[in-house]
Amino acid sequence: MKKIVSLPAEDGYRMPGEFEPHRGCVMIWPVRPGSWPYGGKEAQKSFLEIAEAISESEKVWMLCDHEHAAKLRGILRDKPEIYVLEIPTDDAWARDVGPTCVRNRQGNVRGISWEFNAWGGTFDGLYAHWEKDDRAAKAICRELEMDCYDAHPFVLEGGSIHSDGEGTVLVTEACLLSPGRNPQMTKEEIENHLKQYLGAEKIIWLPRGIYQDETNEHVDNVCAFVRPGEVVLAWTDNREDPQWELSMASLKVLETERDARGRAFQIHRLPIPEKPVCITEQELLGFQFEEGEDRREAGERLAASYVNFYISNGGVIVPQFGDVNDKKALKILENLFPERKIYPIWARPIIVGGGNIHCITQQIPQGKDIDI
Repeated sequence: MKKIVSLPAEDGYRMPGEFEPHRGCVMIWPVRPGSWPYGGKEAQKSFLEIAEAISESEKVWMLCDHEHAAKLRGILRDKPEIYVLEIPTDDAWARDVGPTCVRNRQGNVRGISWEFNAWGGTFDGLYAHWEKDDRAAKAICRELEMDCYDAHPFVLEGGSIHSDGEGTVLVTEACLLSPGRNPQMTKEEIENHLKQYLGAEKIIWLPRGIYQDETNEHVDNVCAFVRPGEVVLAWTDNREDPQWELSMASLKVLETERDARGRAFQIHRLPIPEKPVCITEQELLGFQFEEGEDRREAGERLAASYVNFYISNGGVIVPQFGDVNDKKALKILENLFPERKIYPIWARPIIVGGGNIHCITQQIPQGKDIDI
């Protein structure tokens, strides 16, 4: 791995869309007691089901520390497309701690290592120690033999950006302008920084994300590209639901904005679960929180959204919550991705940890890199 001191945009690199071909996907085995109750047993089942679905059409690299490597290799011994990488992390949010990848016209792929501070650092971060998470992106680039841009000290998470691959990037003001990220920078400076690193020409600022999203409302939970010029937006028709006002604010922006190519957005409304998904007292009893870690309360609403899906080479892996809108969301996505297989995955064990399917996956774009 070579550390690059220039900027991606200057070098002709841009962030591809998730729907473009992948070399593979990075995930991290869930073991943190403050995120995954009862030893992470239920979460591990869901992670494994997701990894198996993804591995039907692309490689999966599953990170873990040395302590868990032998056991994990045993679990994966008959799954040749899922590889174990011994890279220690503090938690399992591959989207946010893994490298954001950019690619040039020649098919070269490079990673970007942003500064990670557990979604807010000492201001409103979710746990007190994140040093291993912050080092993960560079370690992944080294293992996968990708050169890496070091974007430190700019704080960003992969879940806070969504690219159409053609110069347009979606973000939320609630997240990128939060005091725990880059308070010394203006909105214009943050936007210019994103353009320099992602090769973007247009940043679309949505006001808000999903209600109660503890990442300060990442965009990948509320709005996502399905192809250039076309997005899904988390939606509810219930005006009494707190999400209605948040989604309406984003809808107004999307209806008036144009993308980098001058196109109006085609907007597909993807319902959120009709019944709020809330954490239970029984689930809370399974956590072991450490000092400085964010603690939940019984009955607390979780940021459940069907927008938090992962697009693999051959499929779309979609969270399911046991809600009446599960099948409605699947049908909408089936129509939007006719060329891909839809994989419904029971996602409650992941949302209890604070995120969902997109949050625990990070795609590595296809390039002419060495095949590992």
